[in-house]
Amino acid sequence: MTVTDRPRTSAAALPPTTRPVPIVRHDAHAPAKRREAGVRNDIQALRAAAVTMVLVYHLWPNRLTGGFTGVDVFFVISGFLITSHLLAKPPQRLGDLLAFWSRRIRRLLPASLLVLVVTLGAARLFAPETVWSTIAVQVRAAALYAVNWRLADDSVDYLASQNAPTPVQHFWSLSVEEQFYLVWPVLILVLIGVARLLRRRPAPFVLVGLLVVVGLSLAYSVHETAVEPARAYFVTPTRVWELGTGGVVAALLSRRALGRTRDDEGVPLPLPARSLLAWAGWAVLAVSAVVYTGALPFPSWTAAVPVLGAAAVIAAAARPGRLSPDRFTRLRPVQWLGDVSYSLYLWHWPLLVILPMVLGHSLRTVDKLAVIAGALVLAFLTKRFVEDRFRTPAWGRPVWKPYVLAAAAMAVVVAGAQLQLTEVAHRTEVAQQQLDAKLTGSTACFGAAALAASSGACPEIRSGALYPAPVEAAKSQSDAWDVGSSGKDCFAHRPSFPVTSCTHGAATATVRVALVGNSHAAQWYPTLKAVADQRHWQVTTFIASQCALADLTQNIDTPAHDAACRTWGRKVVDKVVHGGFDLVVMSNRVSVTAVGAGSKQASLPRYEQGYERVLKAFSAAHLRVVDVRDTPAPGALIPDCLAAHTSDYTACDGTRATWLPADPSVQAVRAVGDPRQRVVDLTDLICGPTTCPAAAGSVPVYFDGSHLTRVYARTLAPYLSPRLAAALQG
Repeated sequence: MTVTDRPRTSAAALPPTTRPVPIVRHDAHAPAKRREAGVRNDIQALRAAAVTMVLVYHLWPNRLTGGFTGVDVFFVISGFLITSHLLAKPPQRLGDLLAFWSRRIRRLLPASLLVLVVTLGAARLFAPETVWSTIAVQVRAAALYAVNWRLADDSVDYLASQNAPTPVQHFWSLSVEEQFYLVWPVLILVLIGVARLLRRRPAPFVLVGLLVVVGLSLAYSVHETAVEPARAYFVTPTRVWELGTGGVVAALLSRRALGRTRDDEGVPLPLPARSLLAWAGWAVLAVSAVVYTGALPFPSWTAAVPVLGAAAVIAAAARPGRLSPDRFTRLRPVQWLGDVSYSLYLWHWPLLVILPMVLGHSLRTVDKLAVIAGALVLAFLTKRFVEDRFRTPAWGRPVWKPYVLAAAAMAVVVAGAQLQLTEVAHRTEVAQQQLDAKLTGSTACFGAAALAASSGACPEIRSGALYPAPVEAAKSQSDAWDVGSSGKDCFAHRPSFPVTSCTHGAATATVRVALVGNSHAAQWYPTLKAVADQRHWQVTTFIASQCALADLTQNIDTPAHDAACRTWGRKVVDKVVHGGFDLVVMSNRVSVTAVGAGSKQASLPRYEQGYERVLKAFSAAHLRVVDVRDTPAPGALIPDCLAAHTSDYTACDGTRATWLPADPSVQAVRAVGDPRQRVVDLTDLICGPTTCPAAAGSVPVYFDGSHLTRVYARTLAPYLSPRLAAALQG
């Protein structure tokens, strides 16, 4: 879900979750059942449009770059309908709240829990074992309607943010909605109660209260998007104002709000003006769907465009007429799609994620069409046999019945997820035991030794046991990511990038080594620890997440984070220069663009100049420096690929030409021209002459899409050690 692109997560739409509010006048051409149910054609059409936007965006993200704004449309719809209901029959006691929540349980949980159970089972059958744990954790959080907070935490975790999207990630919006439903009726009850205590008219008092909440949430959304944009996308407080906007429209226009009696729910304007307002709302939604991209700060104030567009359509409540959009919104296919939009939303994403696992390749056009067809069929069946069945009054009597059934159903889902986690824990334990046994044996052709051996000395491993096994390899990151007794890892993280470090080795060591850079320096920490243990050295880290040790401004994600990254680099240079180190080991990945450059390729000259400034500072301090050339980066999650291709690991291999990135630090070392500074290139111990294996010498090379596993990094120690010793003596 990379984090800063929409949806790093995968932006998903929030489905409709409430029964429509009755209206008095009806379209004469609408079916009798729909007229009796009081379904508003325009709101059903909004639902259909929103779910279509999300579906097209997920299948063809480059064709409808702003399709993720469908989430905002659904938030407005849900806020309007729920608030209309609450203001028509205001809650006055706990029993009213329990009745309200009971209806929400019957409306939402049966379909959503069904999808979670089926998805958990399908993932166990078809997904690689490396993602079972992540899926199970998110299924558990989704069943408890808290997965948005889990995704928010993962979005700012550099390693977790690199994970592939899970088939339940789209439940984040449902979590936001449920949390809103938990608080919103209590807020309205309190506002009405305070108004009565103060002897004020409830209607204007409630309206002002809702406006205050909307304003506070919008302000927080703008702030949080500027400070922590990845997290802001998922957390509930940044989204409440969108649902609240629908609530404000309901407070202003709902026919039965707090004793109000009106003929319809439209703005008090002539019908032509209302039609024009509705068309304007639809036009705004279309523009946001086409023009918006994942690079736009979101939600923030930019979400106001689709929010106000949806609010305009709802407020217009366009009536039938020659110029009215009602002639299109009332079409039966549109209305049917609005009816099944909740279930369609629930099913489309699991199909989209799991089908490639079943097929063994990325989705082609025919596969995407199959996803649409399958999702529509499942949506129809779920709507008819699950949604509609549990919405009948019989399932709501007595009032405690839905709570008991919901608790039991949620317990089943949580237990299934926990069972999956238990299986993963067992497999991980077995894999660790196998690895420990392997490490005590011969290492002649183990890991990097297989590539260092003369041609034909070590057989190519295409299948069989790997050490660690893929399920363990996905967690085999550098020790620098391990949380120590201090409660902090070895990294400087955004937003402030404080200078932090870890030290390995005795304080009495005669040689002190500083390891500096970003996460591609951190991957060498296990290697340096092995060298330090052998040579009785001490290693101290100065590592940042994403931020390269180069004196330039990098596009981390916000201007404040960019500036903090550069400040961190300057402070680290100062600490290293005055730290009494005998050797500096430096390695970096160009993971983000330089400020002012439009692409990574255009950023390379700026990075080279930034590295030069750092190296010149080290040179002025007479420090010896080893710049370890950046390692090949496959991009794809290698443990997942190995787990999915157990019969032929070479299916996960790549080429040196495509995997080996440009490293401007190499040119920077040459440009500085200090004989105490040298480049060490270990690419030949990671790649062959033309091919870079995903697993070498029975060891997975990467624990994600670019970082070496801890085990493979340790096997490189015998080859890095003499080069470091030579640098000290040179």
